[in-house]
Amino acid sequence: MNNDDFRVYRYRWIMLIVFMIAIAVNQLLWISFAPITSEAAQYYGVSDLKIGILSMSFMIVYLVISLPASWIIDTYGIKAGVGTGVMLTGVFGLMRGLVPANYNLLLLSQIGIAIGQPFLLNSITKASSRWFPVRERATASGLGTLSMYVGILAGMIVTPFLVNGSGIGGMLHIYGILSVVAAVVFIVFVRERPPTAPCRPDQEERALVVDGLRLIFRNRDFKWLMIIFFIGLGVFNSVTTWIENIVGPRGFSPEQAGITGGLMIVGGILGAVIIPLLSDHFRKRTPFIMLALAGSTLGLAGITLATGYPLLLASGAVFGFFLLSSGPIGFQYGAEVTFPVSEGTSNGFLLLMGQVSGIAFIFGMDSFKDSVTGSMTGPLIVLIALMTLSFILSVKLRESAFIGNN
Repeated sequence: MNNDDFRVYRYRWIMLIVFMIAIAVNQLLWISFAPITSEAAQYYGVSDLKIGILSMSFMIVYLVISLPASWIIDTYGIKAGVGTGVMLTGVFGLMRGLVPANYNLLLLSQIGIAIGQPFLLNSITKASSRWFPVRERATASGLGTLSMYVGILAGMIVTPFLVNGSGIGGMLHIYGILSVVAAVVFIVFVRERPPTAPCRPDQEERALVVDGLRLIFRNRDFKWLMIIFFIGLGVFNSVTTWIENIVGPRGFSPEQAGITGGLMIVGGILGAVIIPLLSDHFRKRTPFIMLALAGSTLGLAGITLATGYPLLLASGAVFGFFLLSSGPIGFQYGAEVTFPVSEGTSNGFLLLMGQVSGIAFIFGMDSFKDSVTGSMTGPLIVLIALMTLSFILSVKLRESAFIGNN
């Protein structure tokens, strides 16, 4: 298909699907213990916090691996960069299934999968810019980010049912096989780049990690965006990690907690499709970032205060729809306002902010919950205040000139 003086290729959709499968499986393995925290703690004979560490390990590892992963992606390309993440996910995902009853080996396996995560997540905008024209990049990034939510959704909803039917060991066996299948699919179908670039030459050249870091810290809008991601991703990571503990003290069952978490992701999937499409259509980024932050703050307030199950479900869906839709637009906005910084660098740094805050928020919510009832209402009110702050900061963002000129 011709477009001005460059060409786009249908194989870009195959690449995107392969990429989405790899990310979805990695995120499923990350979140698989969140909806079964209590059962897993009993099964392994450890505390709830140690089960939380299985998820938190991904955030801790990300702090160390993110920038090296971005450098490898920028220097050696998609096959080497994303391929590293896919192989680590496949090998250690299978290892989880082979040592299901040993907590220490399980944690080691989680760390192995966690090392692979930044190689996948940091390349979302890289893959979209390499294979898609500018007018489709927010949509492609949205679909790439959507795959994160699909994996989390599967982990939230499917895991409790697999555990009920096959036990924790059976669940880990099934997920191990799935991780190997995803790795094989990636190896078979991945391509480094299309025969010709899907954009004008002046939109293709990017600065690598070291030079990119210098440019990032001089950019006013990206600094505000980093704070917004610090708050938004931290809230998401902590709420998904502690979803059962958040709603349990109000009388909701683990199954209801899992369904609520699942609806958060279903809402996020819809949001990640609809909002980036609108952003591409209207060639605007900042109004949709503001809308997403305002809506997700209201949803979080509902999750915090709801005592009835229908309101809890509705609040979870609203929270997910708006908060998770802000991710792909934010990633693309960050890539545009920091041009010519590499997409892997800008994307990786935004995700890095979320991992730092996720660790802090997860520990904070556990430390400041009610010592008698276990209620997390107090910490959640603090998160609502932080989300309100992130909305105020989003008003300060200037519109991307990159999208307006294409």
